[in-house]
Amino acid sequence: MDRFNDVLEVVNGVIWADWVLYTVLGTGLLFTIWSGVCQYRALTHGVAVIAGRYDDPEDPGVISHFQALSAALSATVGLGNIGGVAIAIAIGGPGAVFWMWVVGLAGMALKCTEVTQSMLFRNTDDPDNPHGGPMFVVSEGMKQWGLGALGRFVGVLFCLTLLISAVTGGNMFQAWNVGDITREAMNLPEWVTGIVLAILVAAVIIGGIKRIGSVAAVLVPFMCALYVIIALVVLAFNISALPDVFGSIFSTAFSASEAEGAFIGGAAGTAFLWGMKRALFSSESGQGSSPIAHSAARTREPVSEGVVAGLEPFIDTMVVCTLTALVILSTGALTRGDGIDGADGVFETPPTIAVYETTDDDGAIQRAWTLGTLESFRIDGEPVVLGRTDLPVRTTAGIELGGAWRNADSVFTIAAGGGENEATASNRVMMTGKVVIPEEADTAPYVRWDLIRSDRGEVAHWAALIGGDLPTLVEPVLYEDYKGATLTAYAINRQFPGVGTWFILIASWLFAVSTMISWSYYGEQGIVFLFGDWAVGFYKIIYCVLIVLATTGIVTTTKEIGNLSDLGTGLMLWVNIPIMLVFGAAAMAAWRSYMVRLDAGELGRHD
Repeated sequence: MDRFNDVLEVVNGVIWADWVLYTVLGTGLLFTIWSGVCQYRALTHGVAVIAGRYDDPEDPGVISHFQALSAALSATVGLGNIGGVAIAIAIGGPGAVFWMWVVGLAGMALKCTEVTQSMLFRNTDDPDNPHGGPMFVVSEGMKQWGLGALGRFVGVLFCLTLLISAVTGGNMFQAWNVGDITREAMNLPEWVTGIVLAILVAAVIIGGIKRIGSVAAVLVPFMCALYVIIALVVLAFNISALPDVFGSIFSTAFSASEAEGAFIGGAAGTAFLWGMKRALFSSESGQGSSPIAHSAARTREPVSEGVVAGLEPFIDTMVVCTLTALVILSTGALTRGDGIDGADGVFETPPTIAVYETTDDDGAIQRAWTLGTLESFRIDGEPVVLGRTDLPVRTTAGIELGGAWRNADSVFTIAAGGGENEATASNRVMMTGKVVIPEEADTAPYVRWDLIRSDRGEVAHWAALIGGDLPTLVEPVLYEDYKGATLTAYAINRQFPGVGTWFILIASWLFAVSTMISWSYYGEQGIVFLFGDWAVGFYKIIYCVLIVLATTGIVTTTKEIGNLSDLGTGLMLWVNIPIMLVFGAAAMAAWRSYMVRLDAGELGRHD
């Protein structure tokens, strides 16, 4: 898995280069200006449309505007809001939240445009099963220009990226997060969670877009309201901390976040990168996924559905993601507290850094660092050398907030020294490991520490320390590594011990199921475009099998699952943004025509 993860990092490094993010932001700004600030229209006219004031039952389509919005939101309001935001803050610091907001506003313009385009070119030959999305935009649009073969090729390319994103971010990311937090709350093996999720998802997606729209119309409002209420309650108890939280969000958006407690620091560039990536992953702005759901909406006016779609990033990013971020930051969950007081365990004897050296095929020395004593272990049948230390007794506060140590709990401690790490703007590095509680009663629990390899660039600043002083632990303490959604649960637990774990468990199941059913439909439409209706049944079986696979240990860390989800999101942006720009004029012409008629009172309103 390490080698595969290395390849993903290289690919994502290209896909998510800074200029790509600037291009996405620039595209959002372009359509904001071109449309005359469509964000305002979405927040005003869009609300009237989803309320049914412009509905006509005779219009083509199979679901209402509200159901279409709910189906699209069920894909976007998911574990990206709970877990993805937590990942962004844990890596980039508070400044990542600012860049989420920027993407949220730009994303409203992207959504308005891409959905309008899809409605212009959707296929309604089968009234009960309309098809739409960027693949139909580029295919049908270029056919009108006499470039049908090129349009088909680009459409196929988009569908391939769509399927990658569907099975990673829309499926496996969700299942992995739910499996992790269910294990944390109930000590239930992740694969059991995977099987239950697969059954639930299968029961919904068999019914197609009509059933998905119906389920989403009930599930999405309920889960959003539930999440917003508990978040607001937590914030009410921590209202005095909010001025400092907002101050840190704005100040660290353009400068480094200082290392503190369990947080190793975040450079401004890291905050920018992770804030944008997580917001794009959560809201799906510019990806071209939401237009697939909106294309089933019942309307003759393409722009009316584009206006509705503009509400998605506002609800998803500006409301739900923001609440998650404020809960984590205001409760102190990011830094955990000062020294021993915020730790989950305290070492009786602080472990030292151990150096492990091997020689590659070319005779070059490869060095890695770990903690404690070097020992040989067998993982998945393969012998590996890792560090080992005794497992400290869990602190009273740690038990209250996270329960007793469990086998396979992820843990970390912070080491410092050896120069500045560019990604963190500090000299700190996170040393990660796993709790091992042997079945033999006479064998004491211990921590199996991962290797940190300089040749992979994880601690390149330590490479110059050969022969010099090695880094040491900042504090002789151990933290449980709350990853993704579990960090949000931990934040709520800090205010209401025990409540956060169960609340986030319930919310994660609701959010994950809603996301997976919508992304299943997105992938299904890609399959229809590529192969036809006959292949849909096989696709649905594979999709449900992957849910189980994601919970069997194929991915184990935040970094790995983040790389998988980033791959799908990034590839879709690379294909869809050019499509949006090529057909942008058509969307904006329709937009201006619609708004002129709307302002003149020519559009039918049904109060």
